[in-house]
Amino acid sequence: MPTRPLTLAAVLLGVAAVVFAIHARFAQDLAQAARRAARGSELIATRCGPIEVQQAGEGTPLLMVHGSGGGHDQGMAWARPLAQQGVRVIAMSRFGYLRTPRPADASPEAQADAHICLLDALGIAQAAVMGVSAGAPSALQAAIRHPARVSALVLVVPIAHKPGTLADSAPSVSDEKDAWLLRLLGSDFLFWSALHLAREPLIRHVLATPPEQVSAASPPERARVHDLAERILPVSSRAAGLRDDTRLGKRLRPYALERIGVPTLVVSARDDGFGTHAAAQYTASRIACAKFIGFDQGGHLLVGHDARVQAEVLALLGSAARP
Repeated sequence: MPTRPLTLAAVLLGVAAVVFAIHARFAQDLAQAARRAARGSELIATRCGPIEVQQAGEGTPLLMVHGSGGGHDQGMAWARPLAQQGVRVIAMSRFGYLRTPRPADASPEAQADAHICLLDALGIAQAAVMGVSAGAPSALQAAIRHPARVSALVLVVPIAHKPGTLADSAPSVSDEKDAWLLRLLGSDFLFWSALHLAREPLIRHVLATPPEQVSAASPPERARVHDLAERILPVSSRAAGLRDDTRLGKRLRPYALERIGVPTLVVSARDDGFGTHAAAQYTASRIACAKFIGFDQGGHLLVGHDARVQAEVLALLGSAARP
């Protein structure tokens, strides 16, 4: 009877059609993500090597230093509203992200020096510096190593050192979870699949934010979170920087915070899945001119507090601009 071979052939054809459709959709989405990641940026030649940057707005210069999994696109997505409020946003890609190459020395100190090289190349004598998440170490080092070049400092959910005696409300990320996250973030296809099939776990574990808070947030806040998640693609263009950020998070050391003398804003949330609240509070306590804002909820993306944080940043930049 030919029924069984025909049935098997039909199943195999169906499976092949599904695989082809998935691959075509993945290739289409990845190409779109690559075009979006390149949009609006340029590669600036500096004394510290080429640095990718995107700029918007006019007024007070603000160097936007993105977090893990980001690039100039992630930084600009967060800071673009400031560009409409008298701020010149300079969103750069850190070492190993997108078109900024990773040098042999990719330490926060070397990255901080590269921040100043970028300001030099752009003809900017002094700028405020904002470090988000894993962008905080180099932002701190810029203020410590180049105090005359930094007018104000903003640290949002900063990955920063804290004494071992300080406990945090969120558990530390285990080595096993780090390895799992690096596998996910090392594959465009795996990350793309998670976006489509497991977005809530991705928001919880990769973006360290409770998905239930995202679901209950306002439409603009939900759109902001989902846009940020989708902007991580293509992860293959960010993999070198992601690996460095993961290693750095495991060996954070104390910085000379008492040497920072500029107006500083530090923000975090108690339920940040990356456990930044205690470190943020400690960092603010060691900087003489620092203001700390801690939220009980919001996760690593500070869901529900975007407008408040933007307003606080504008107020800080305004106070730093006054003699």
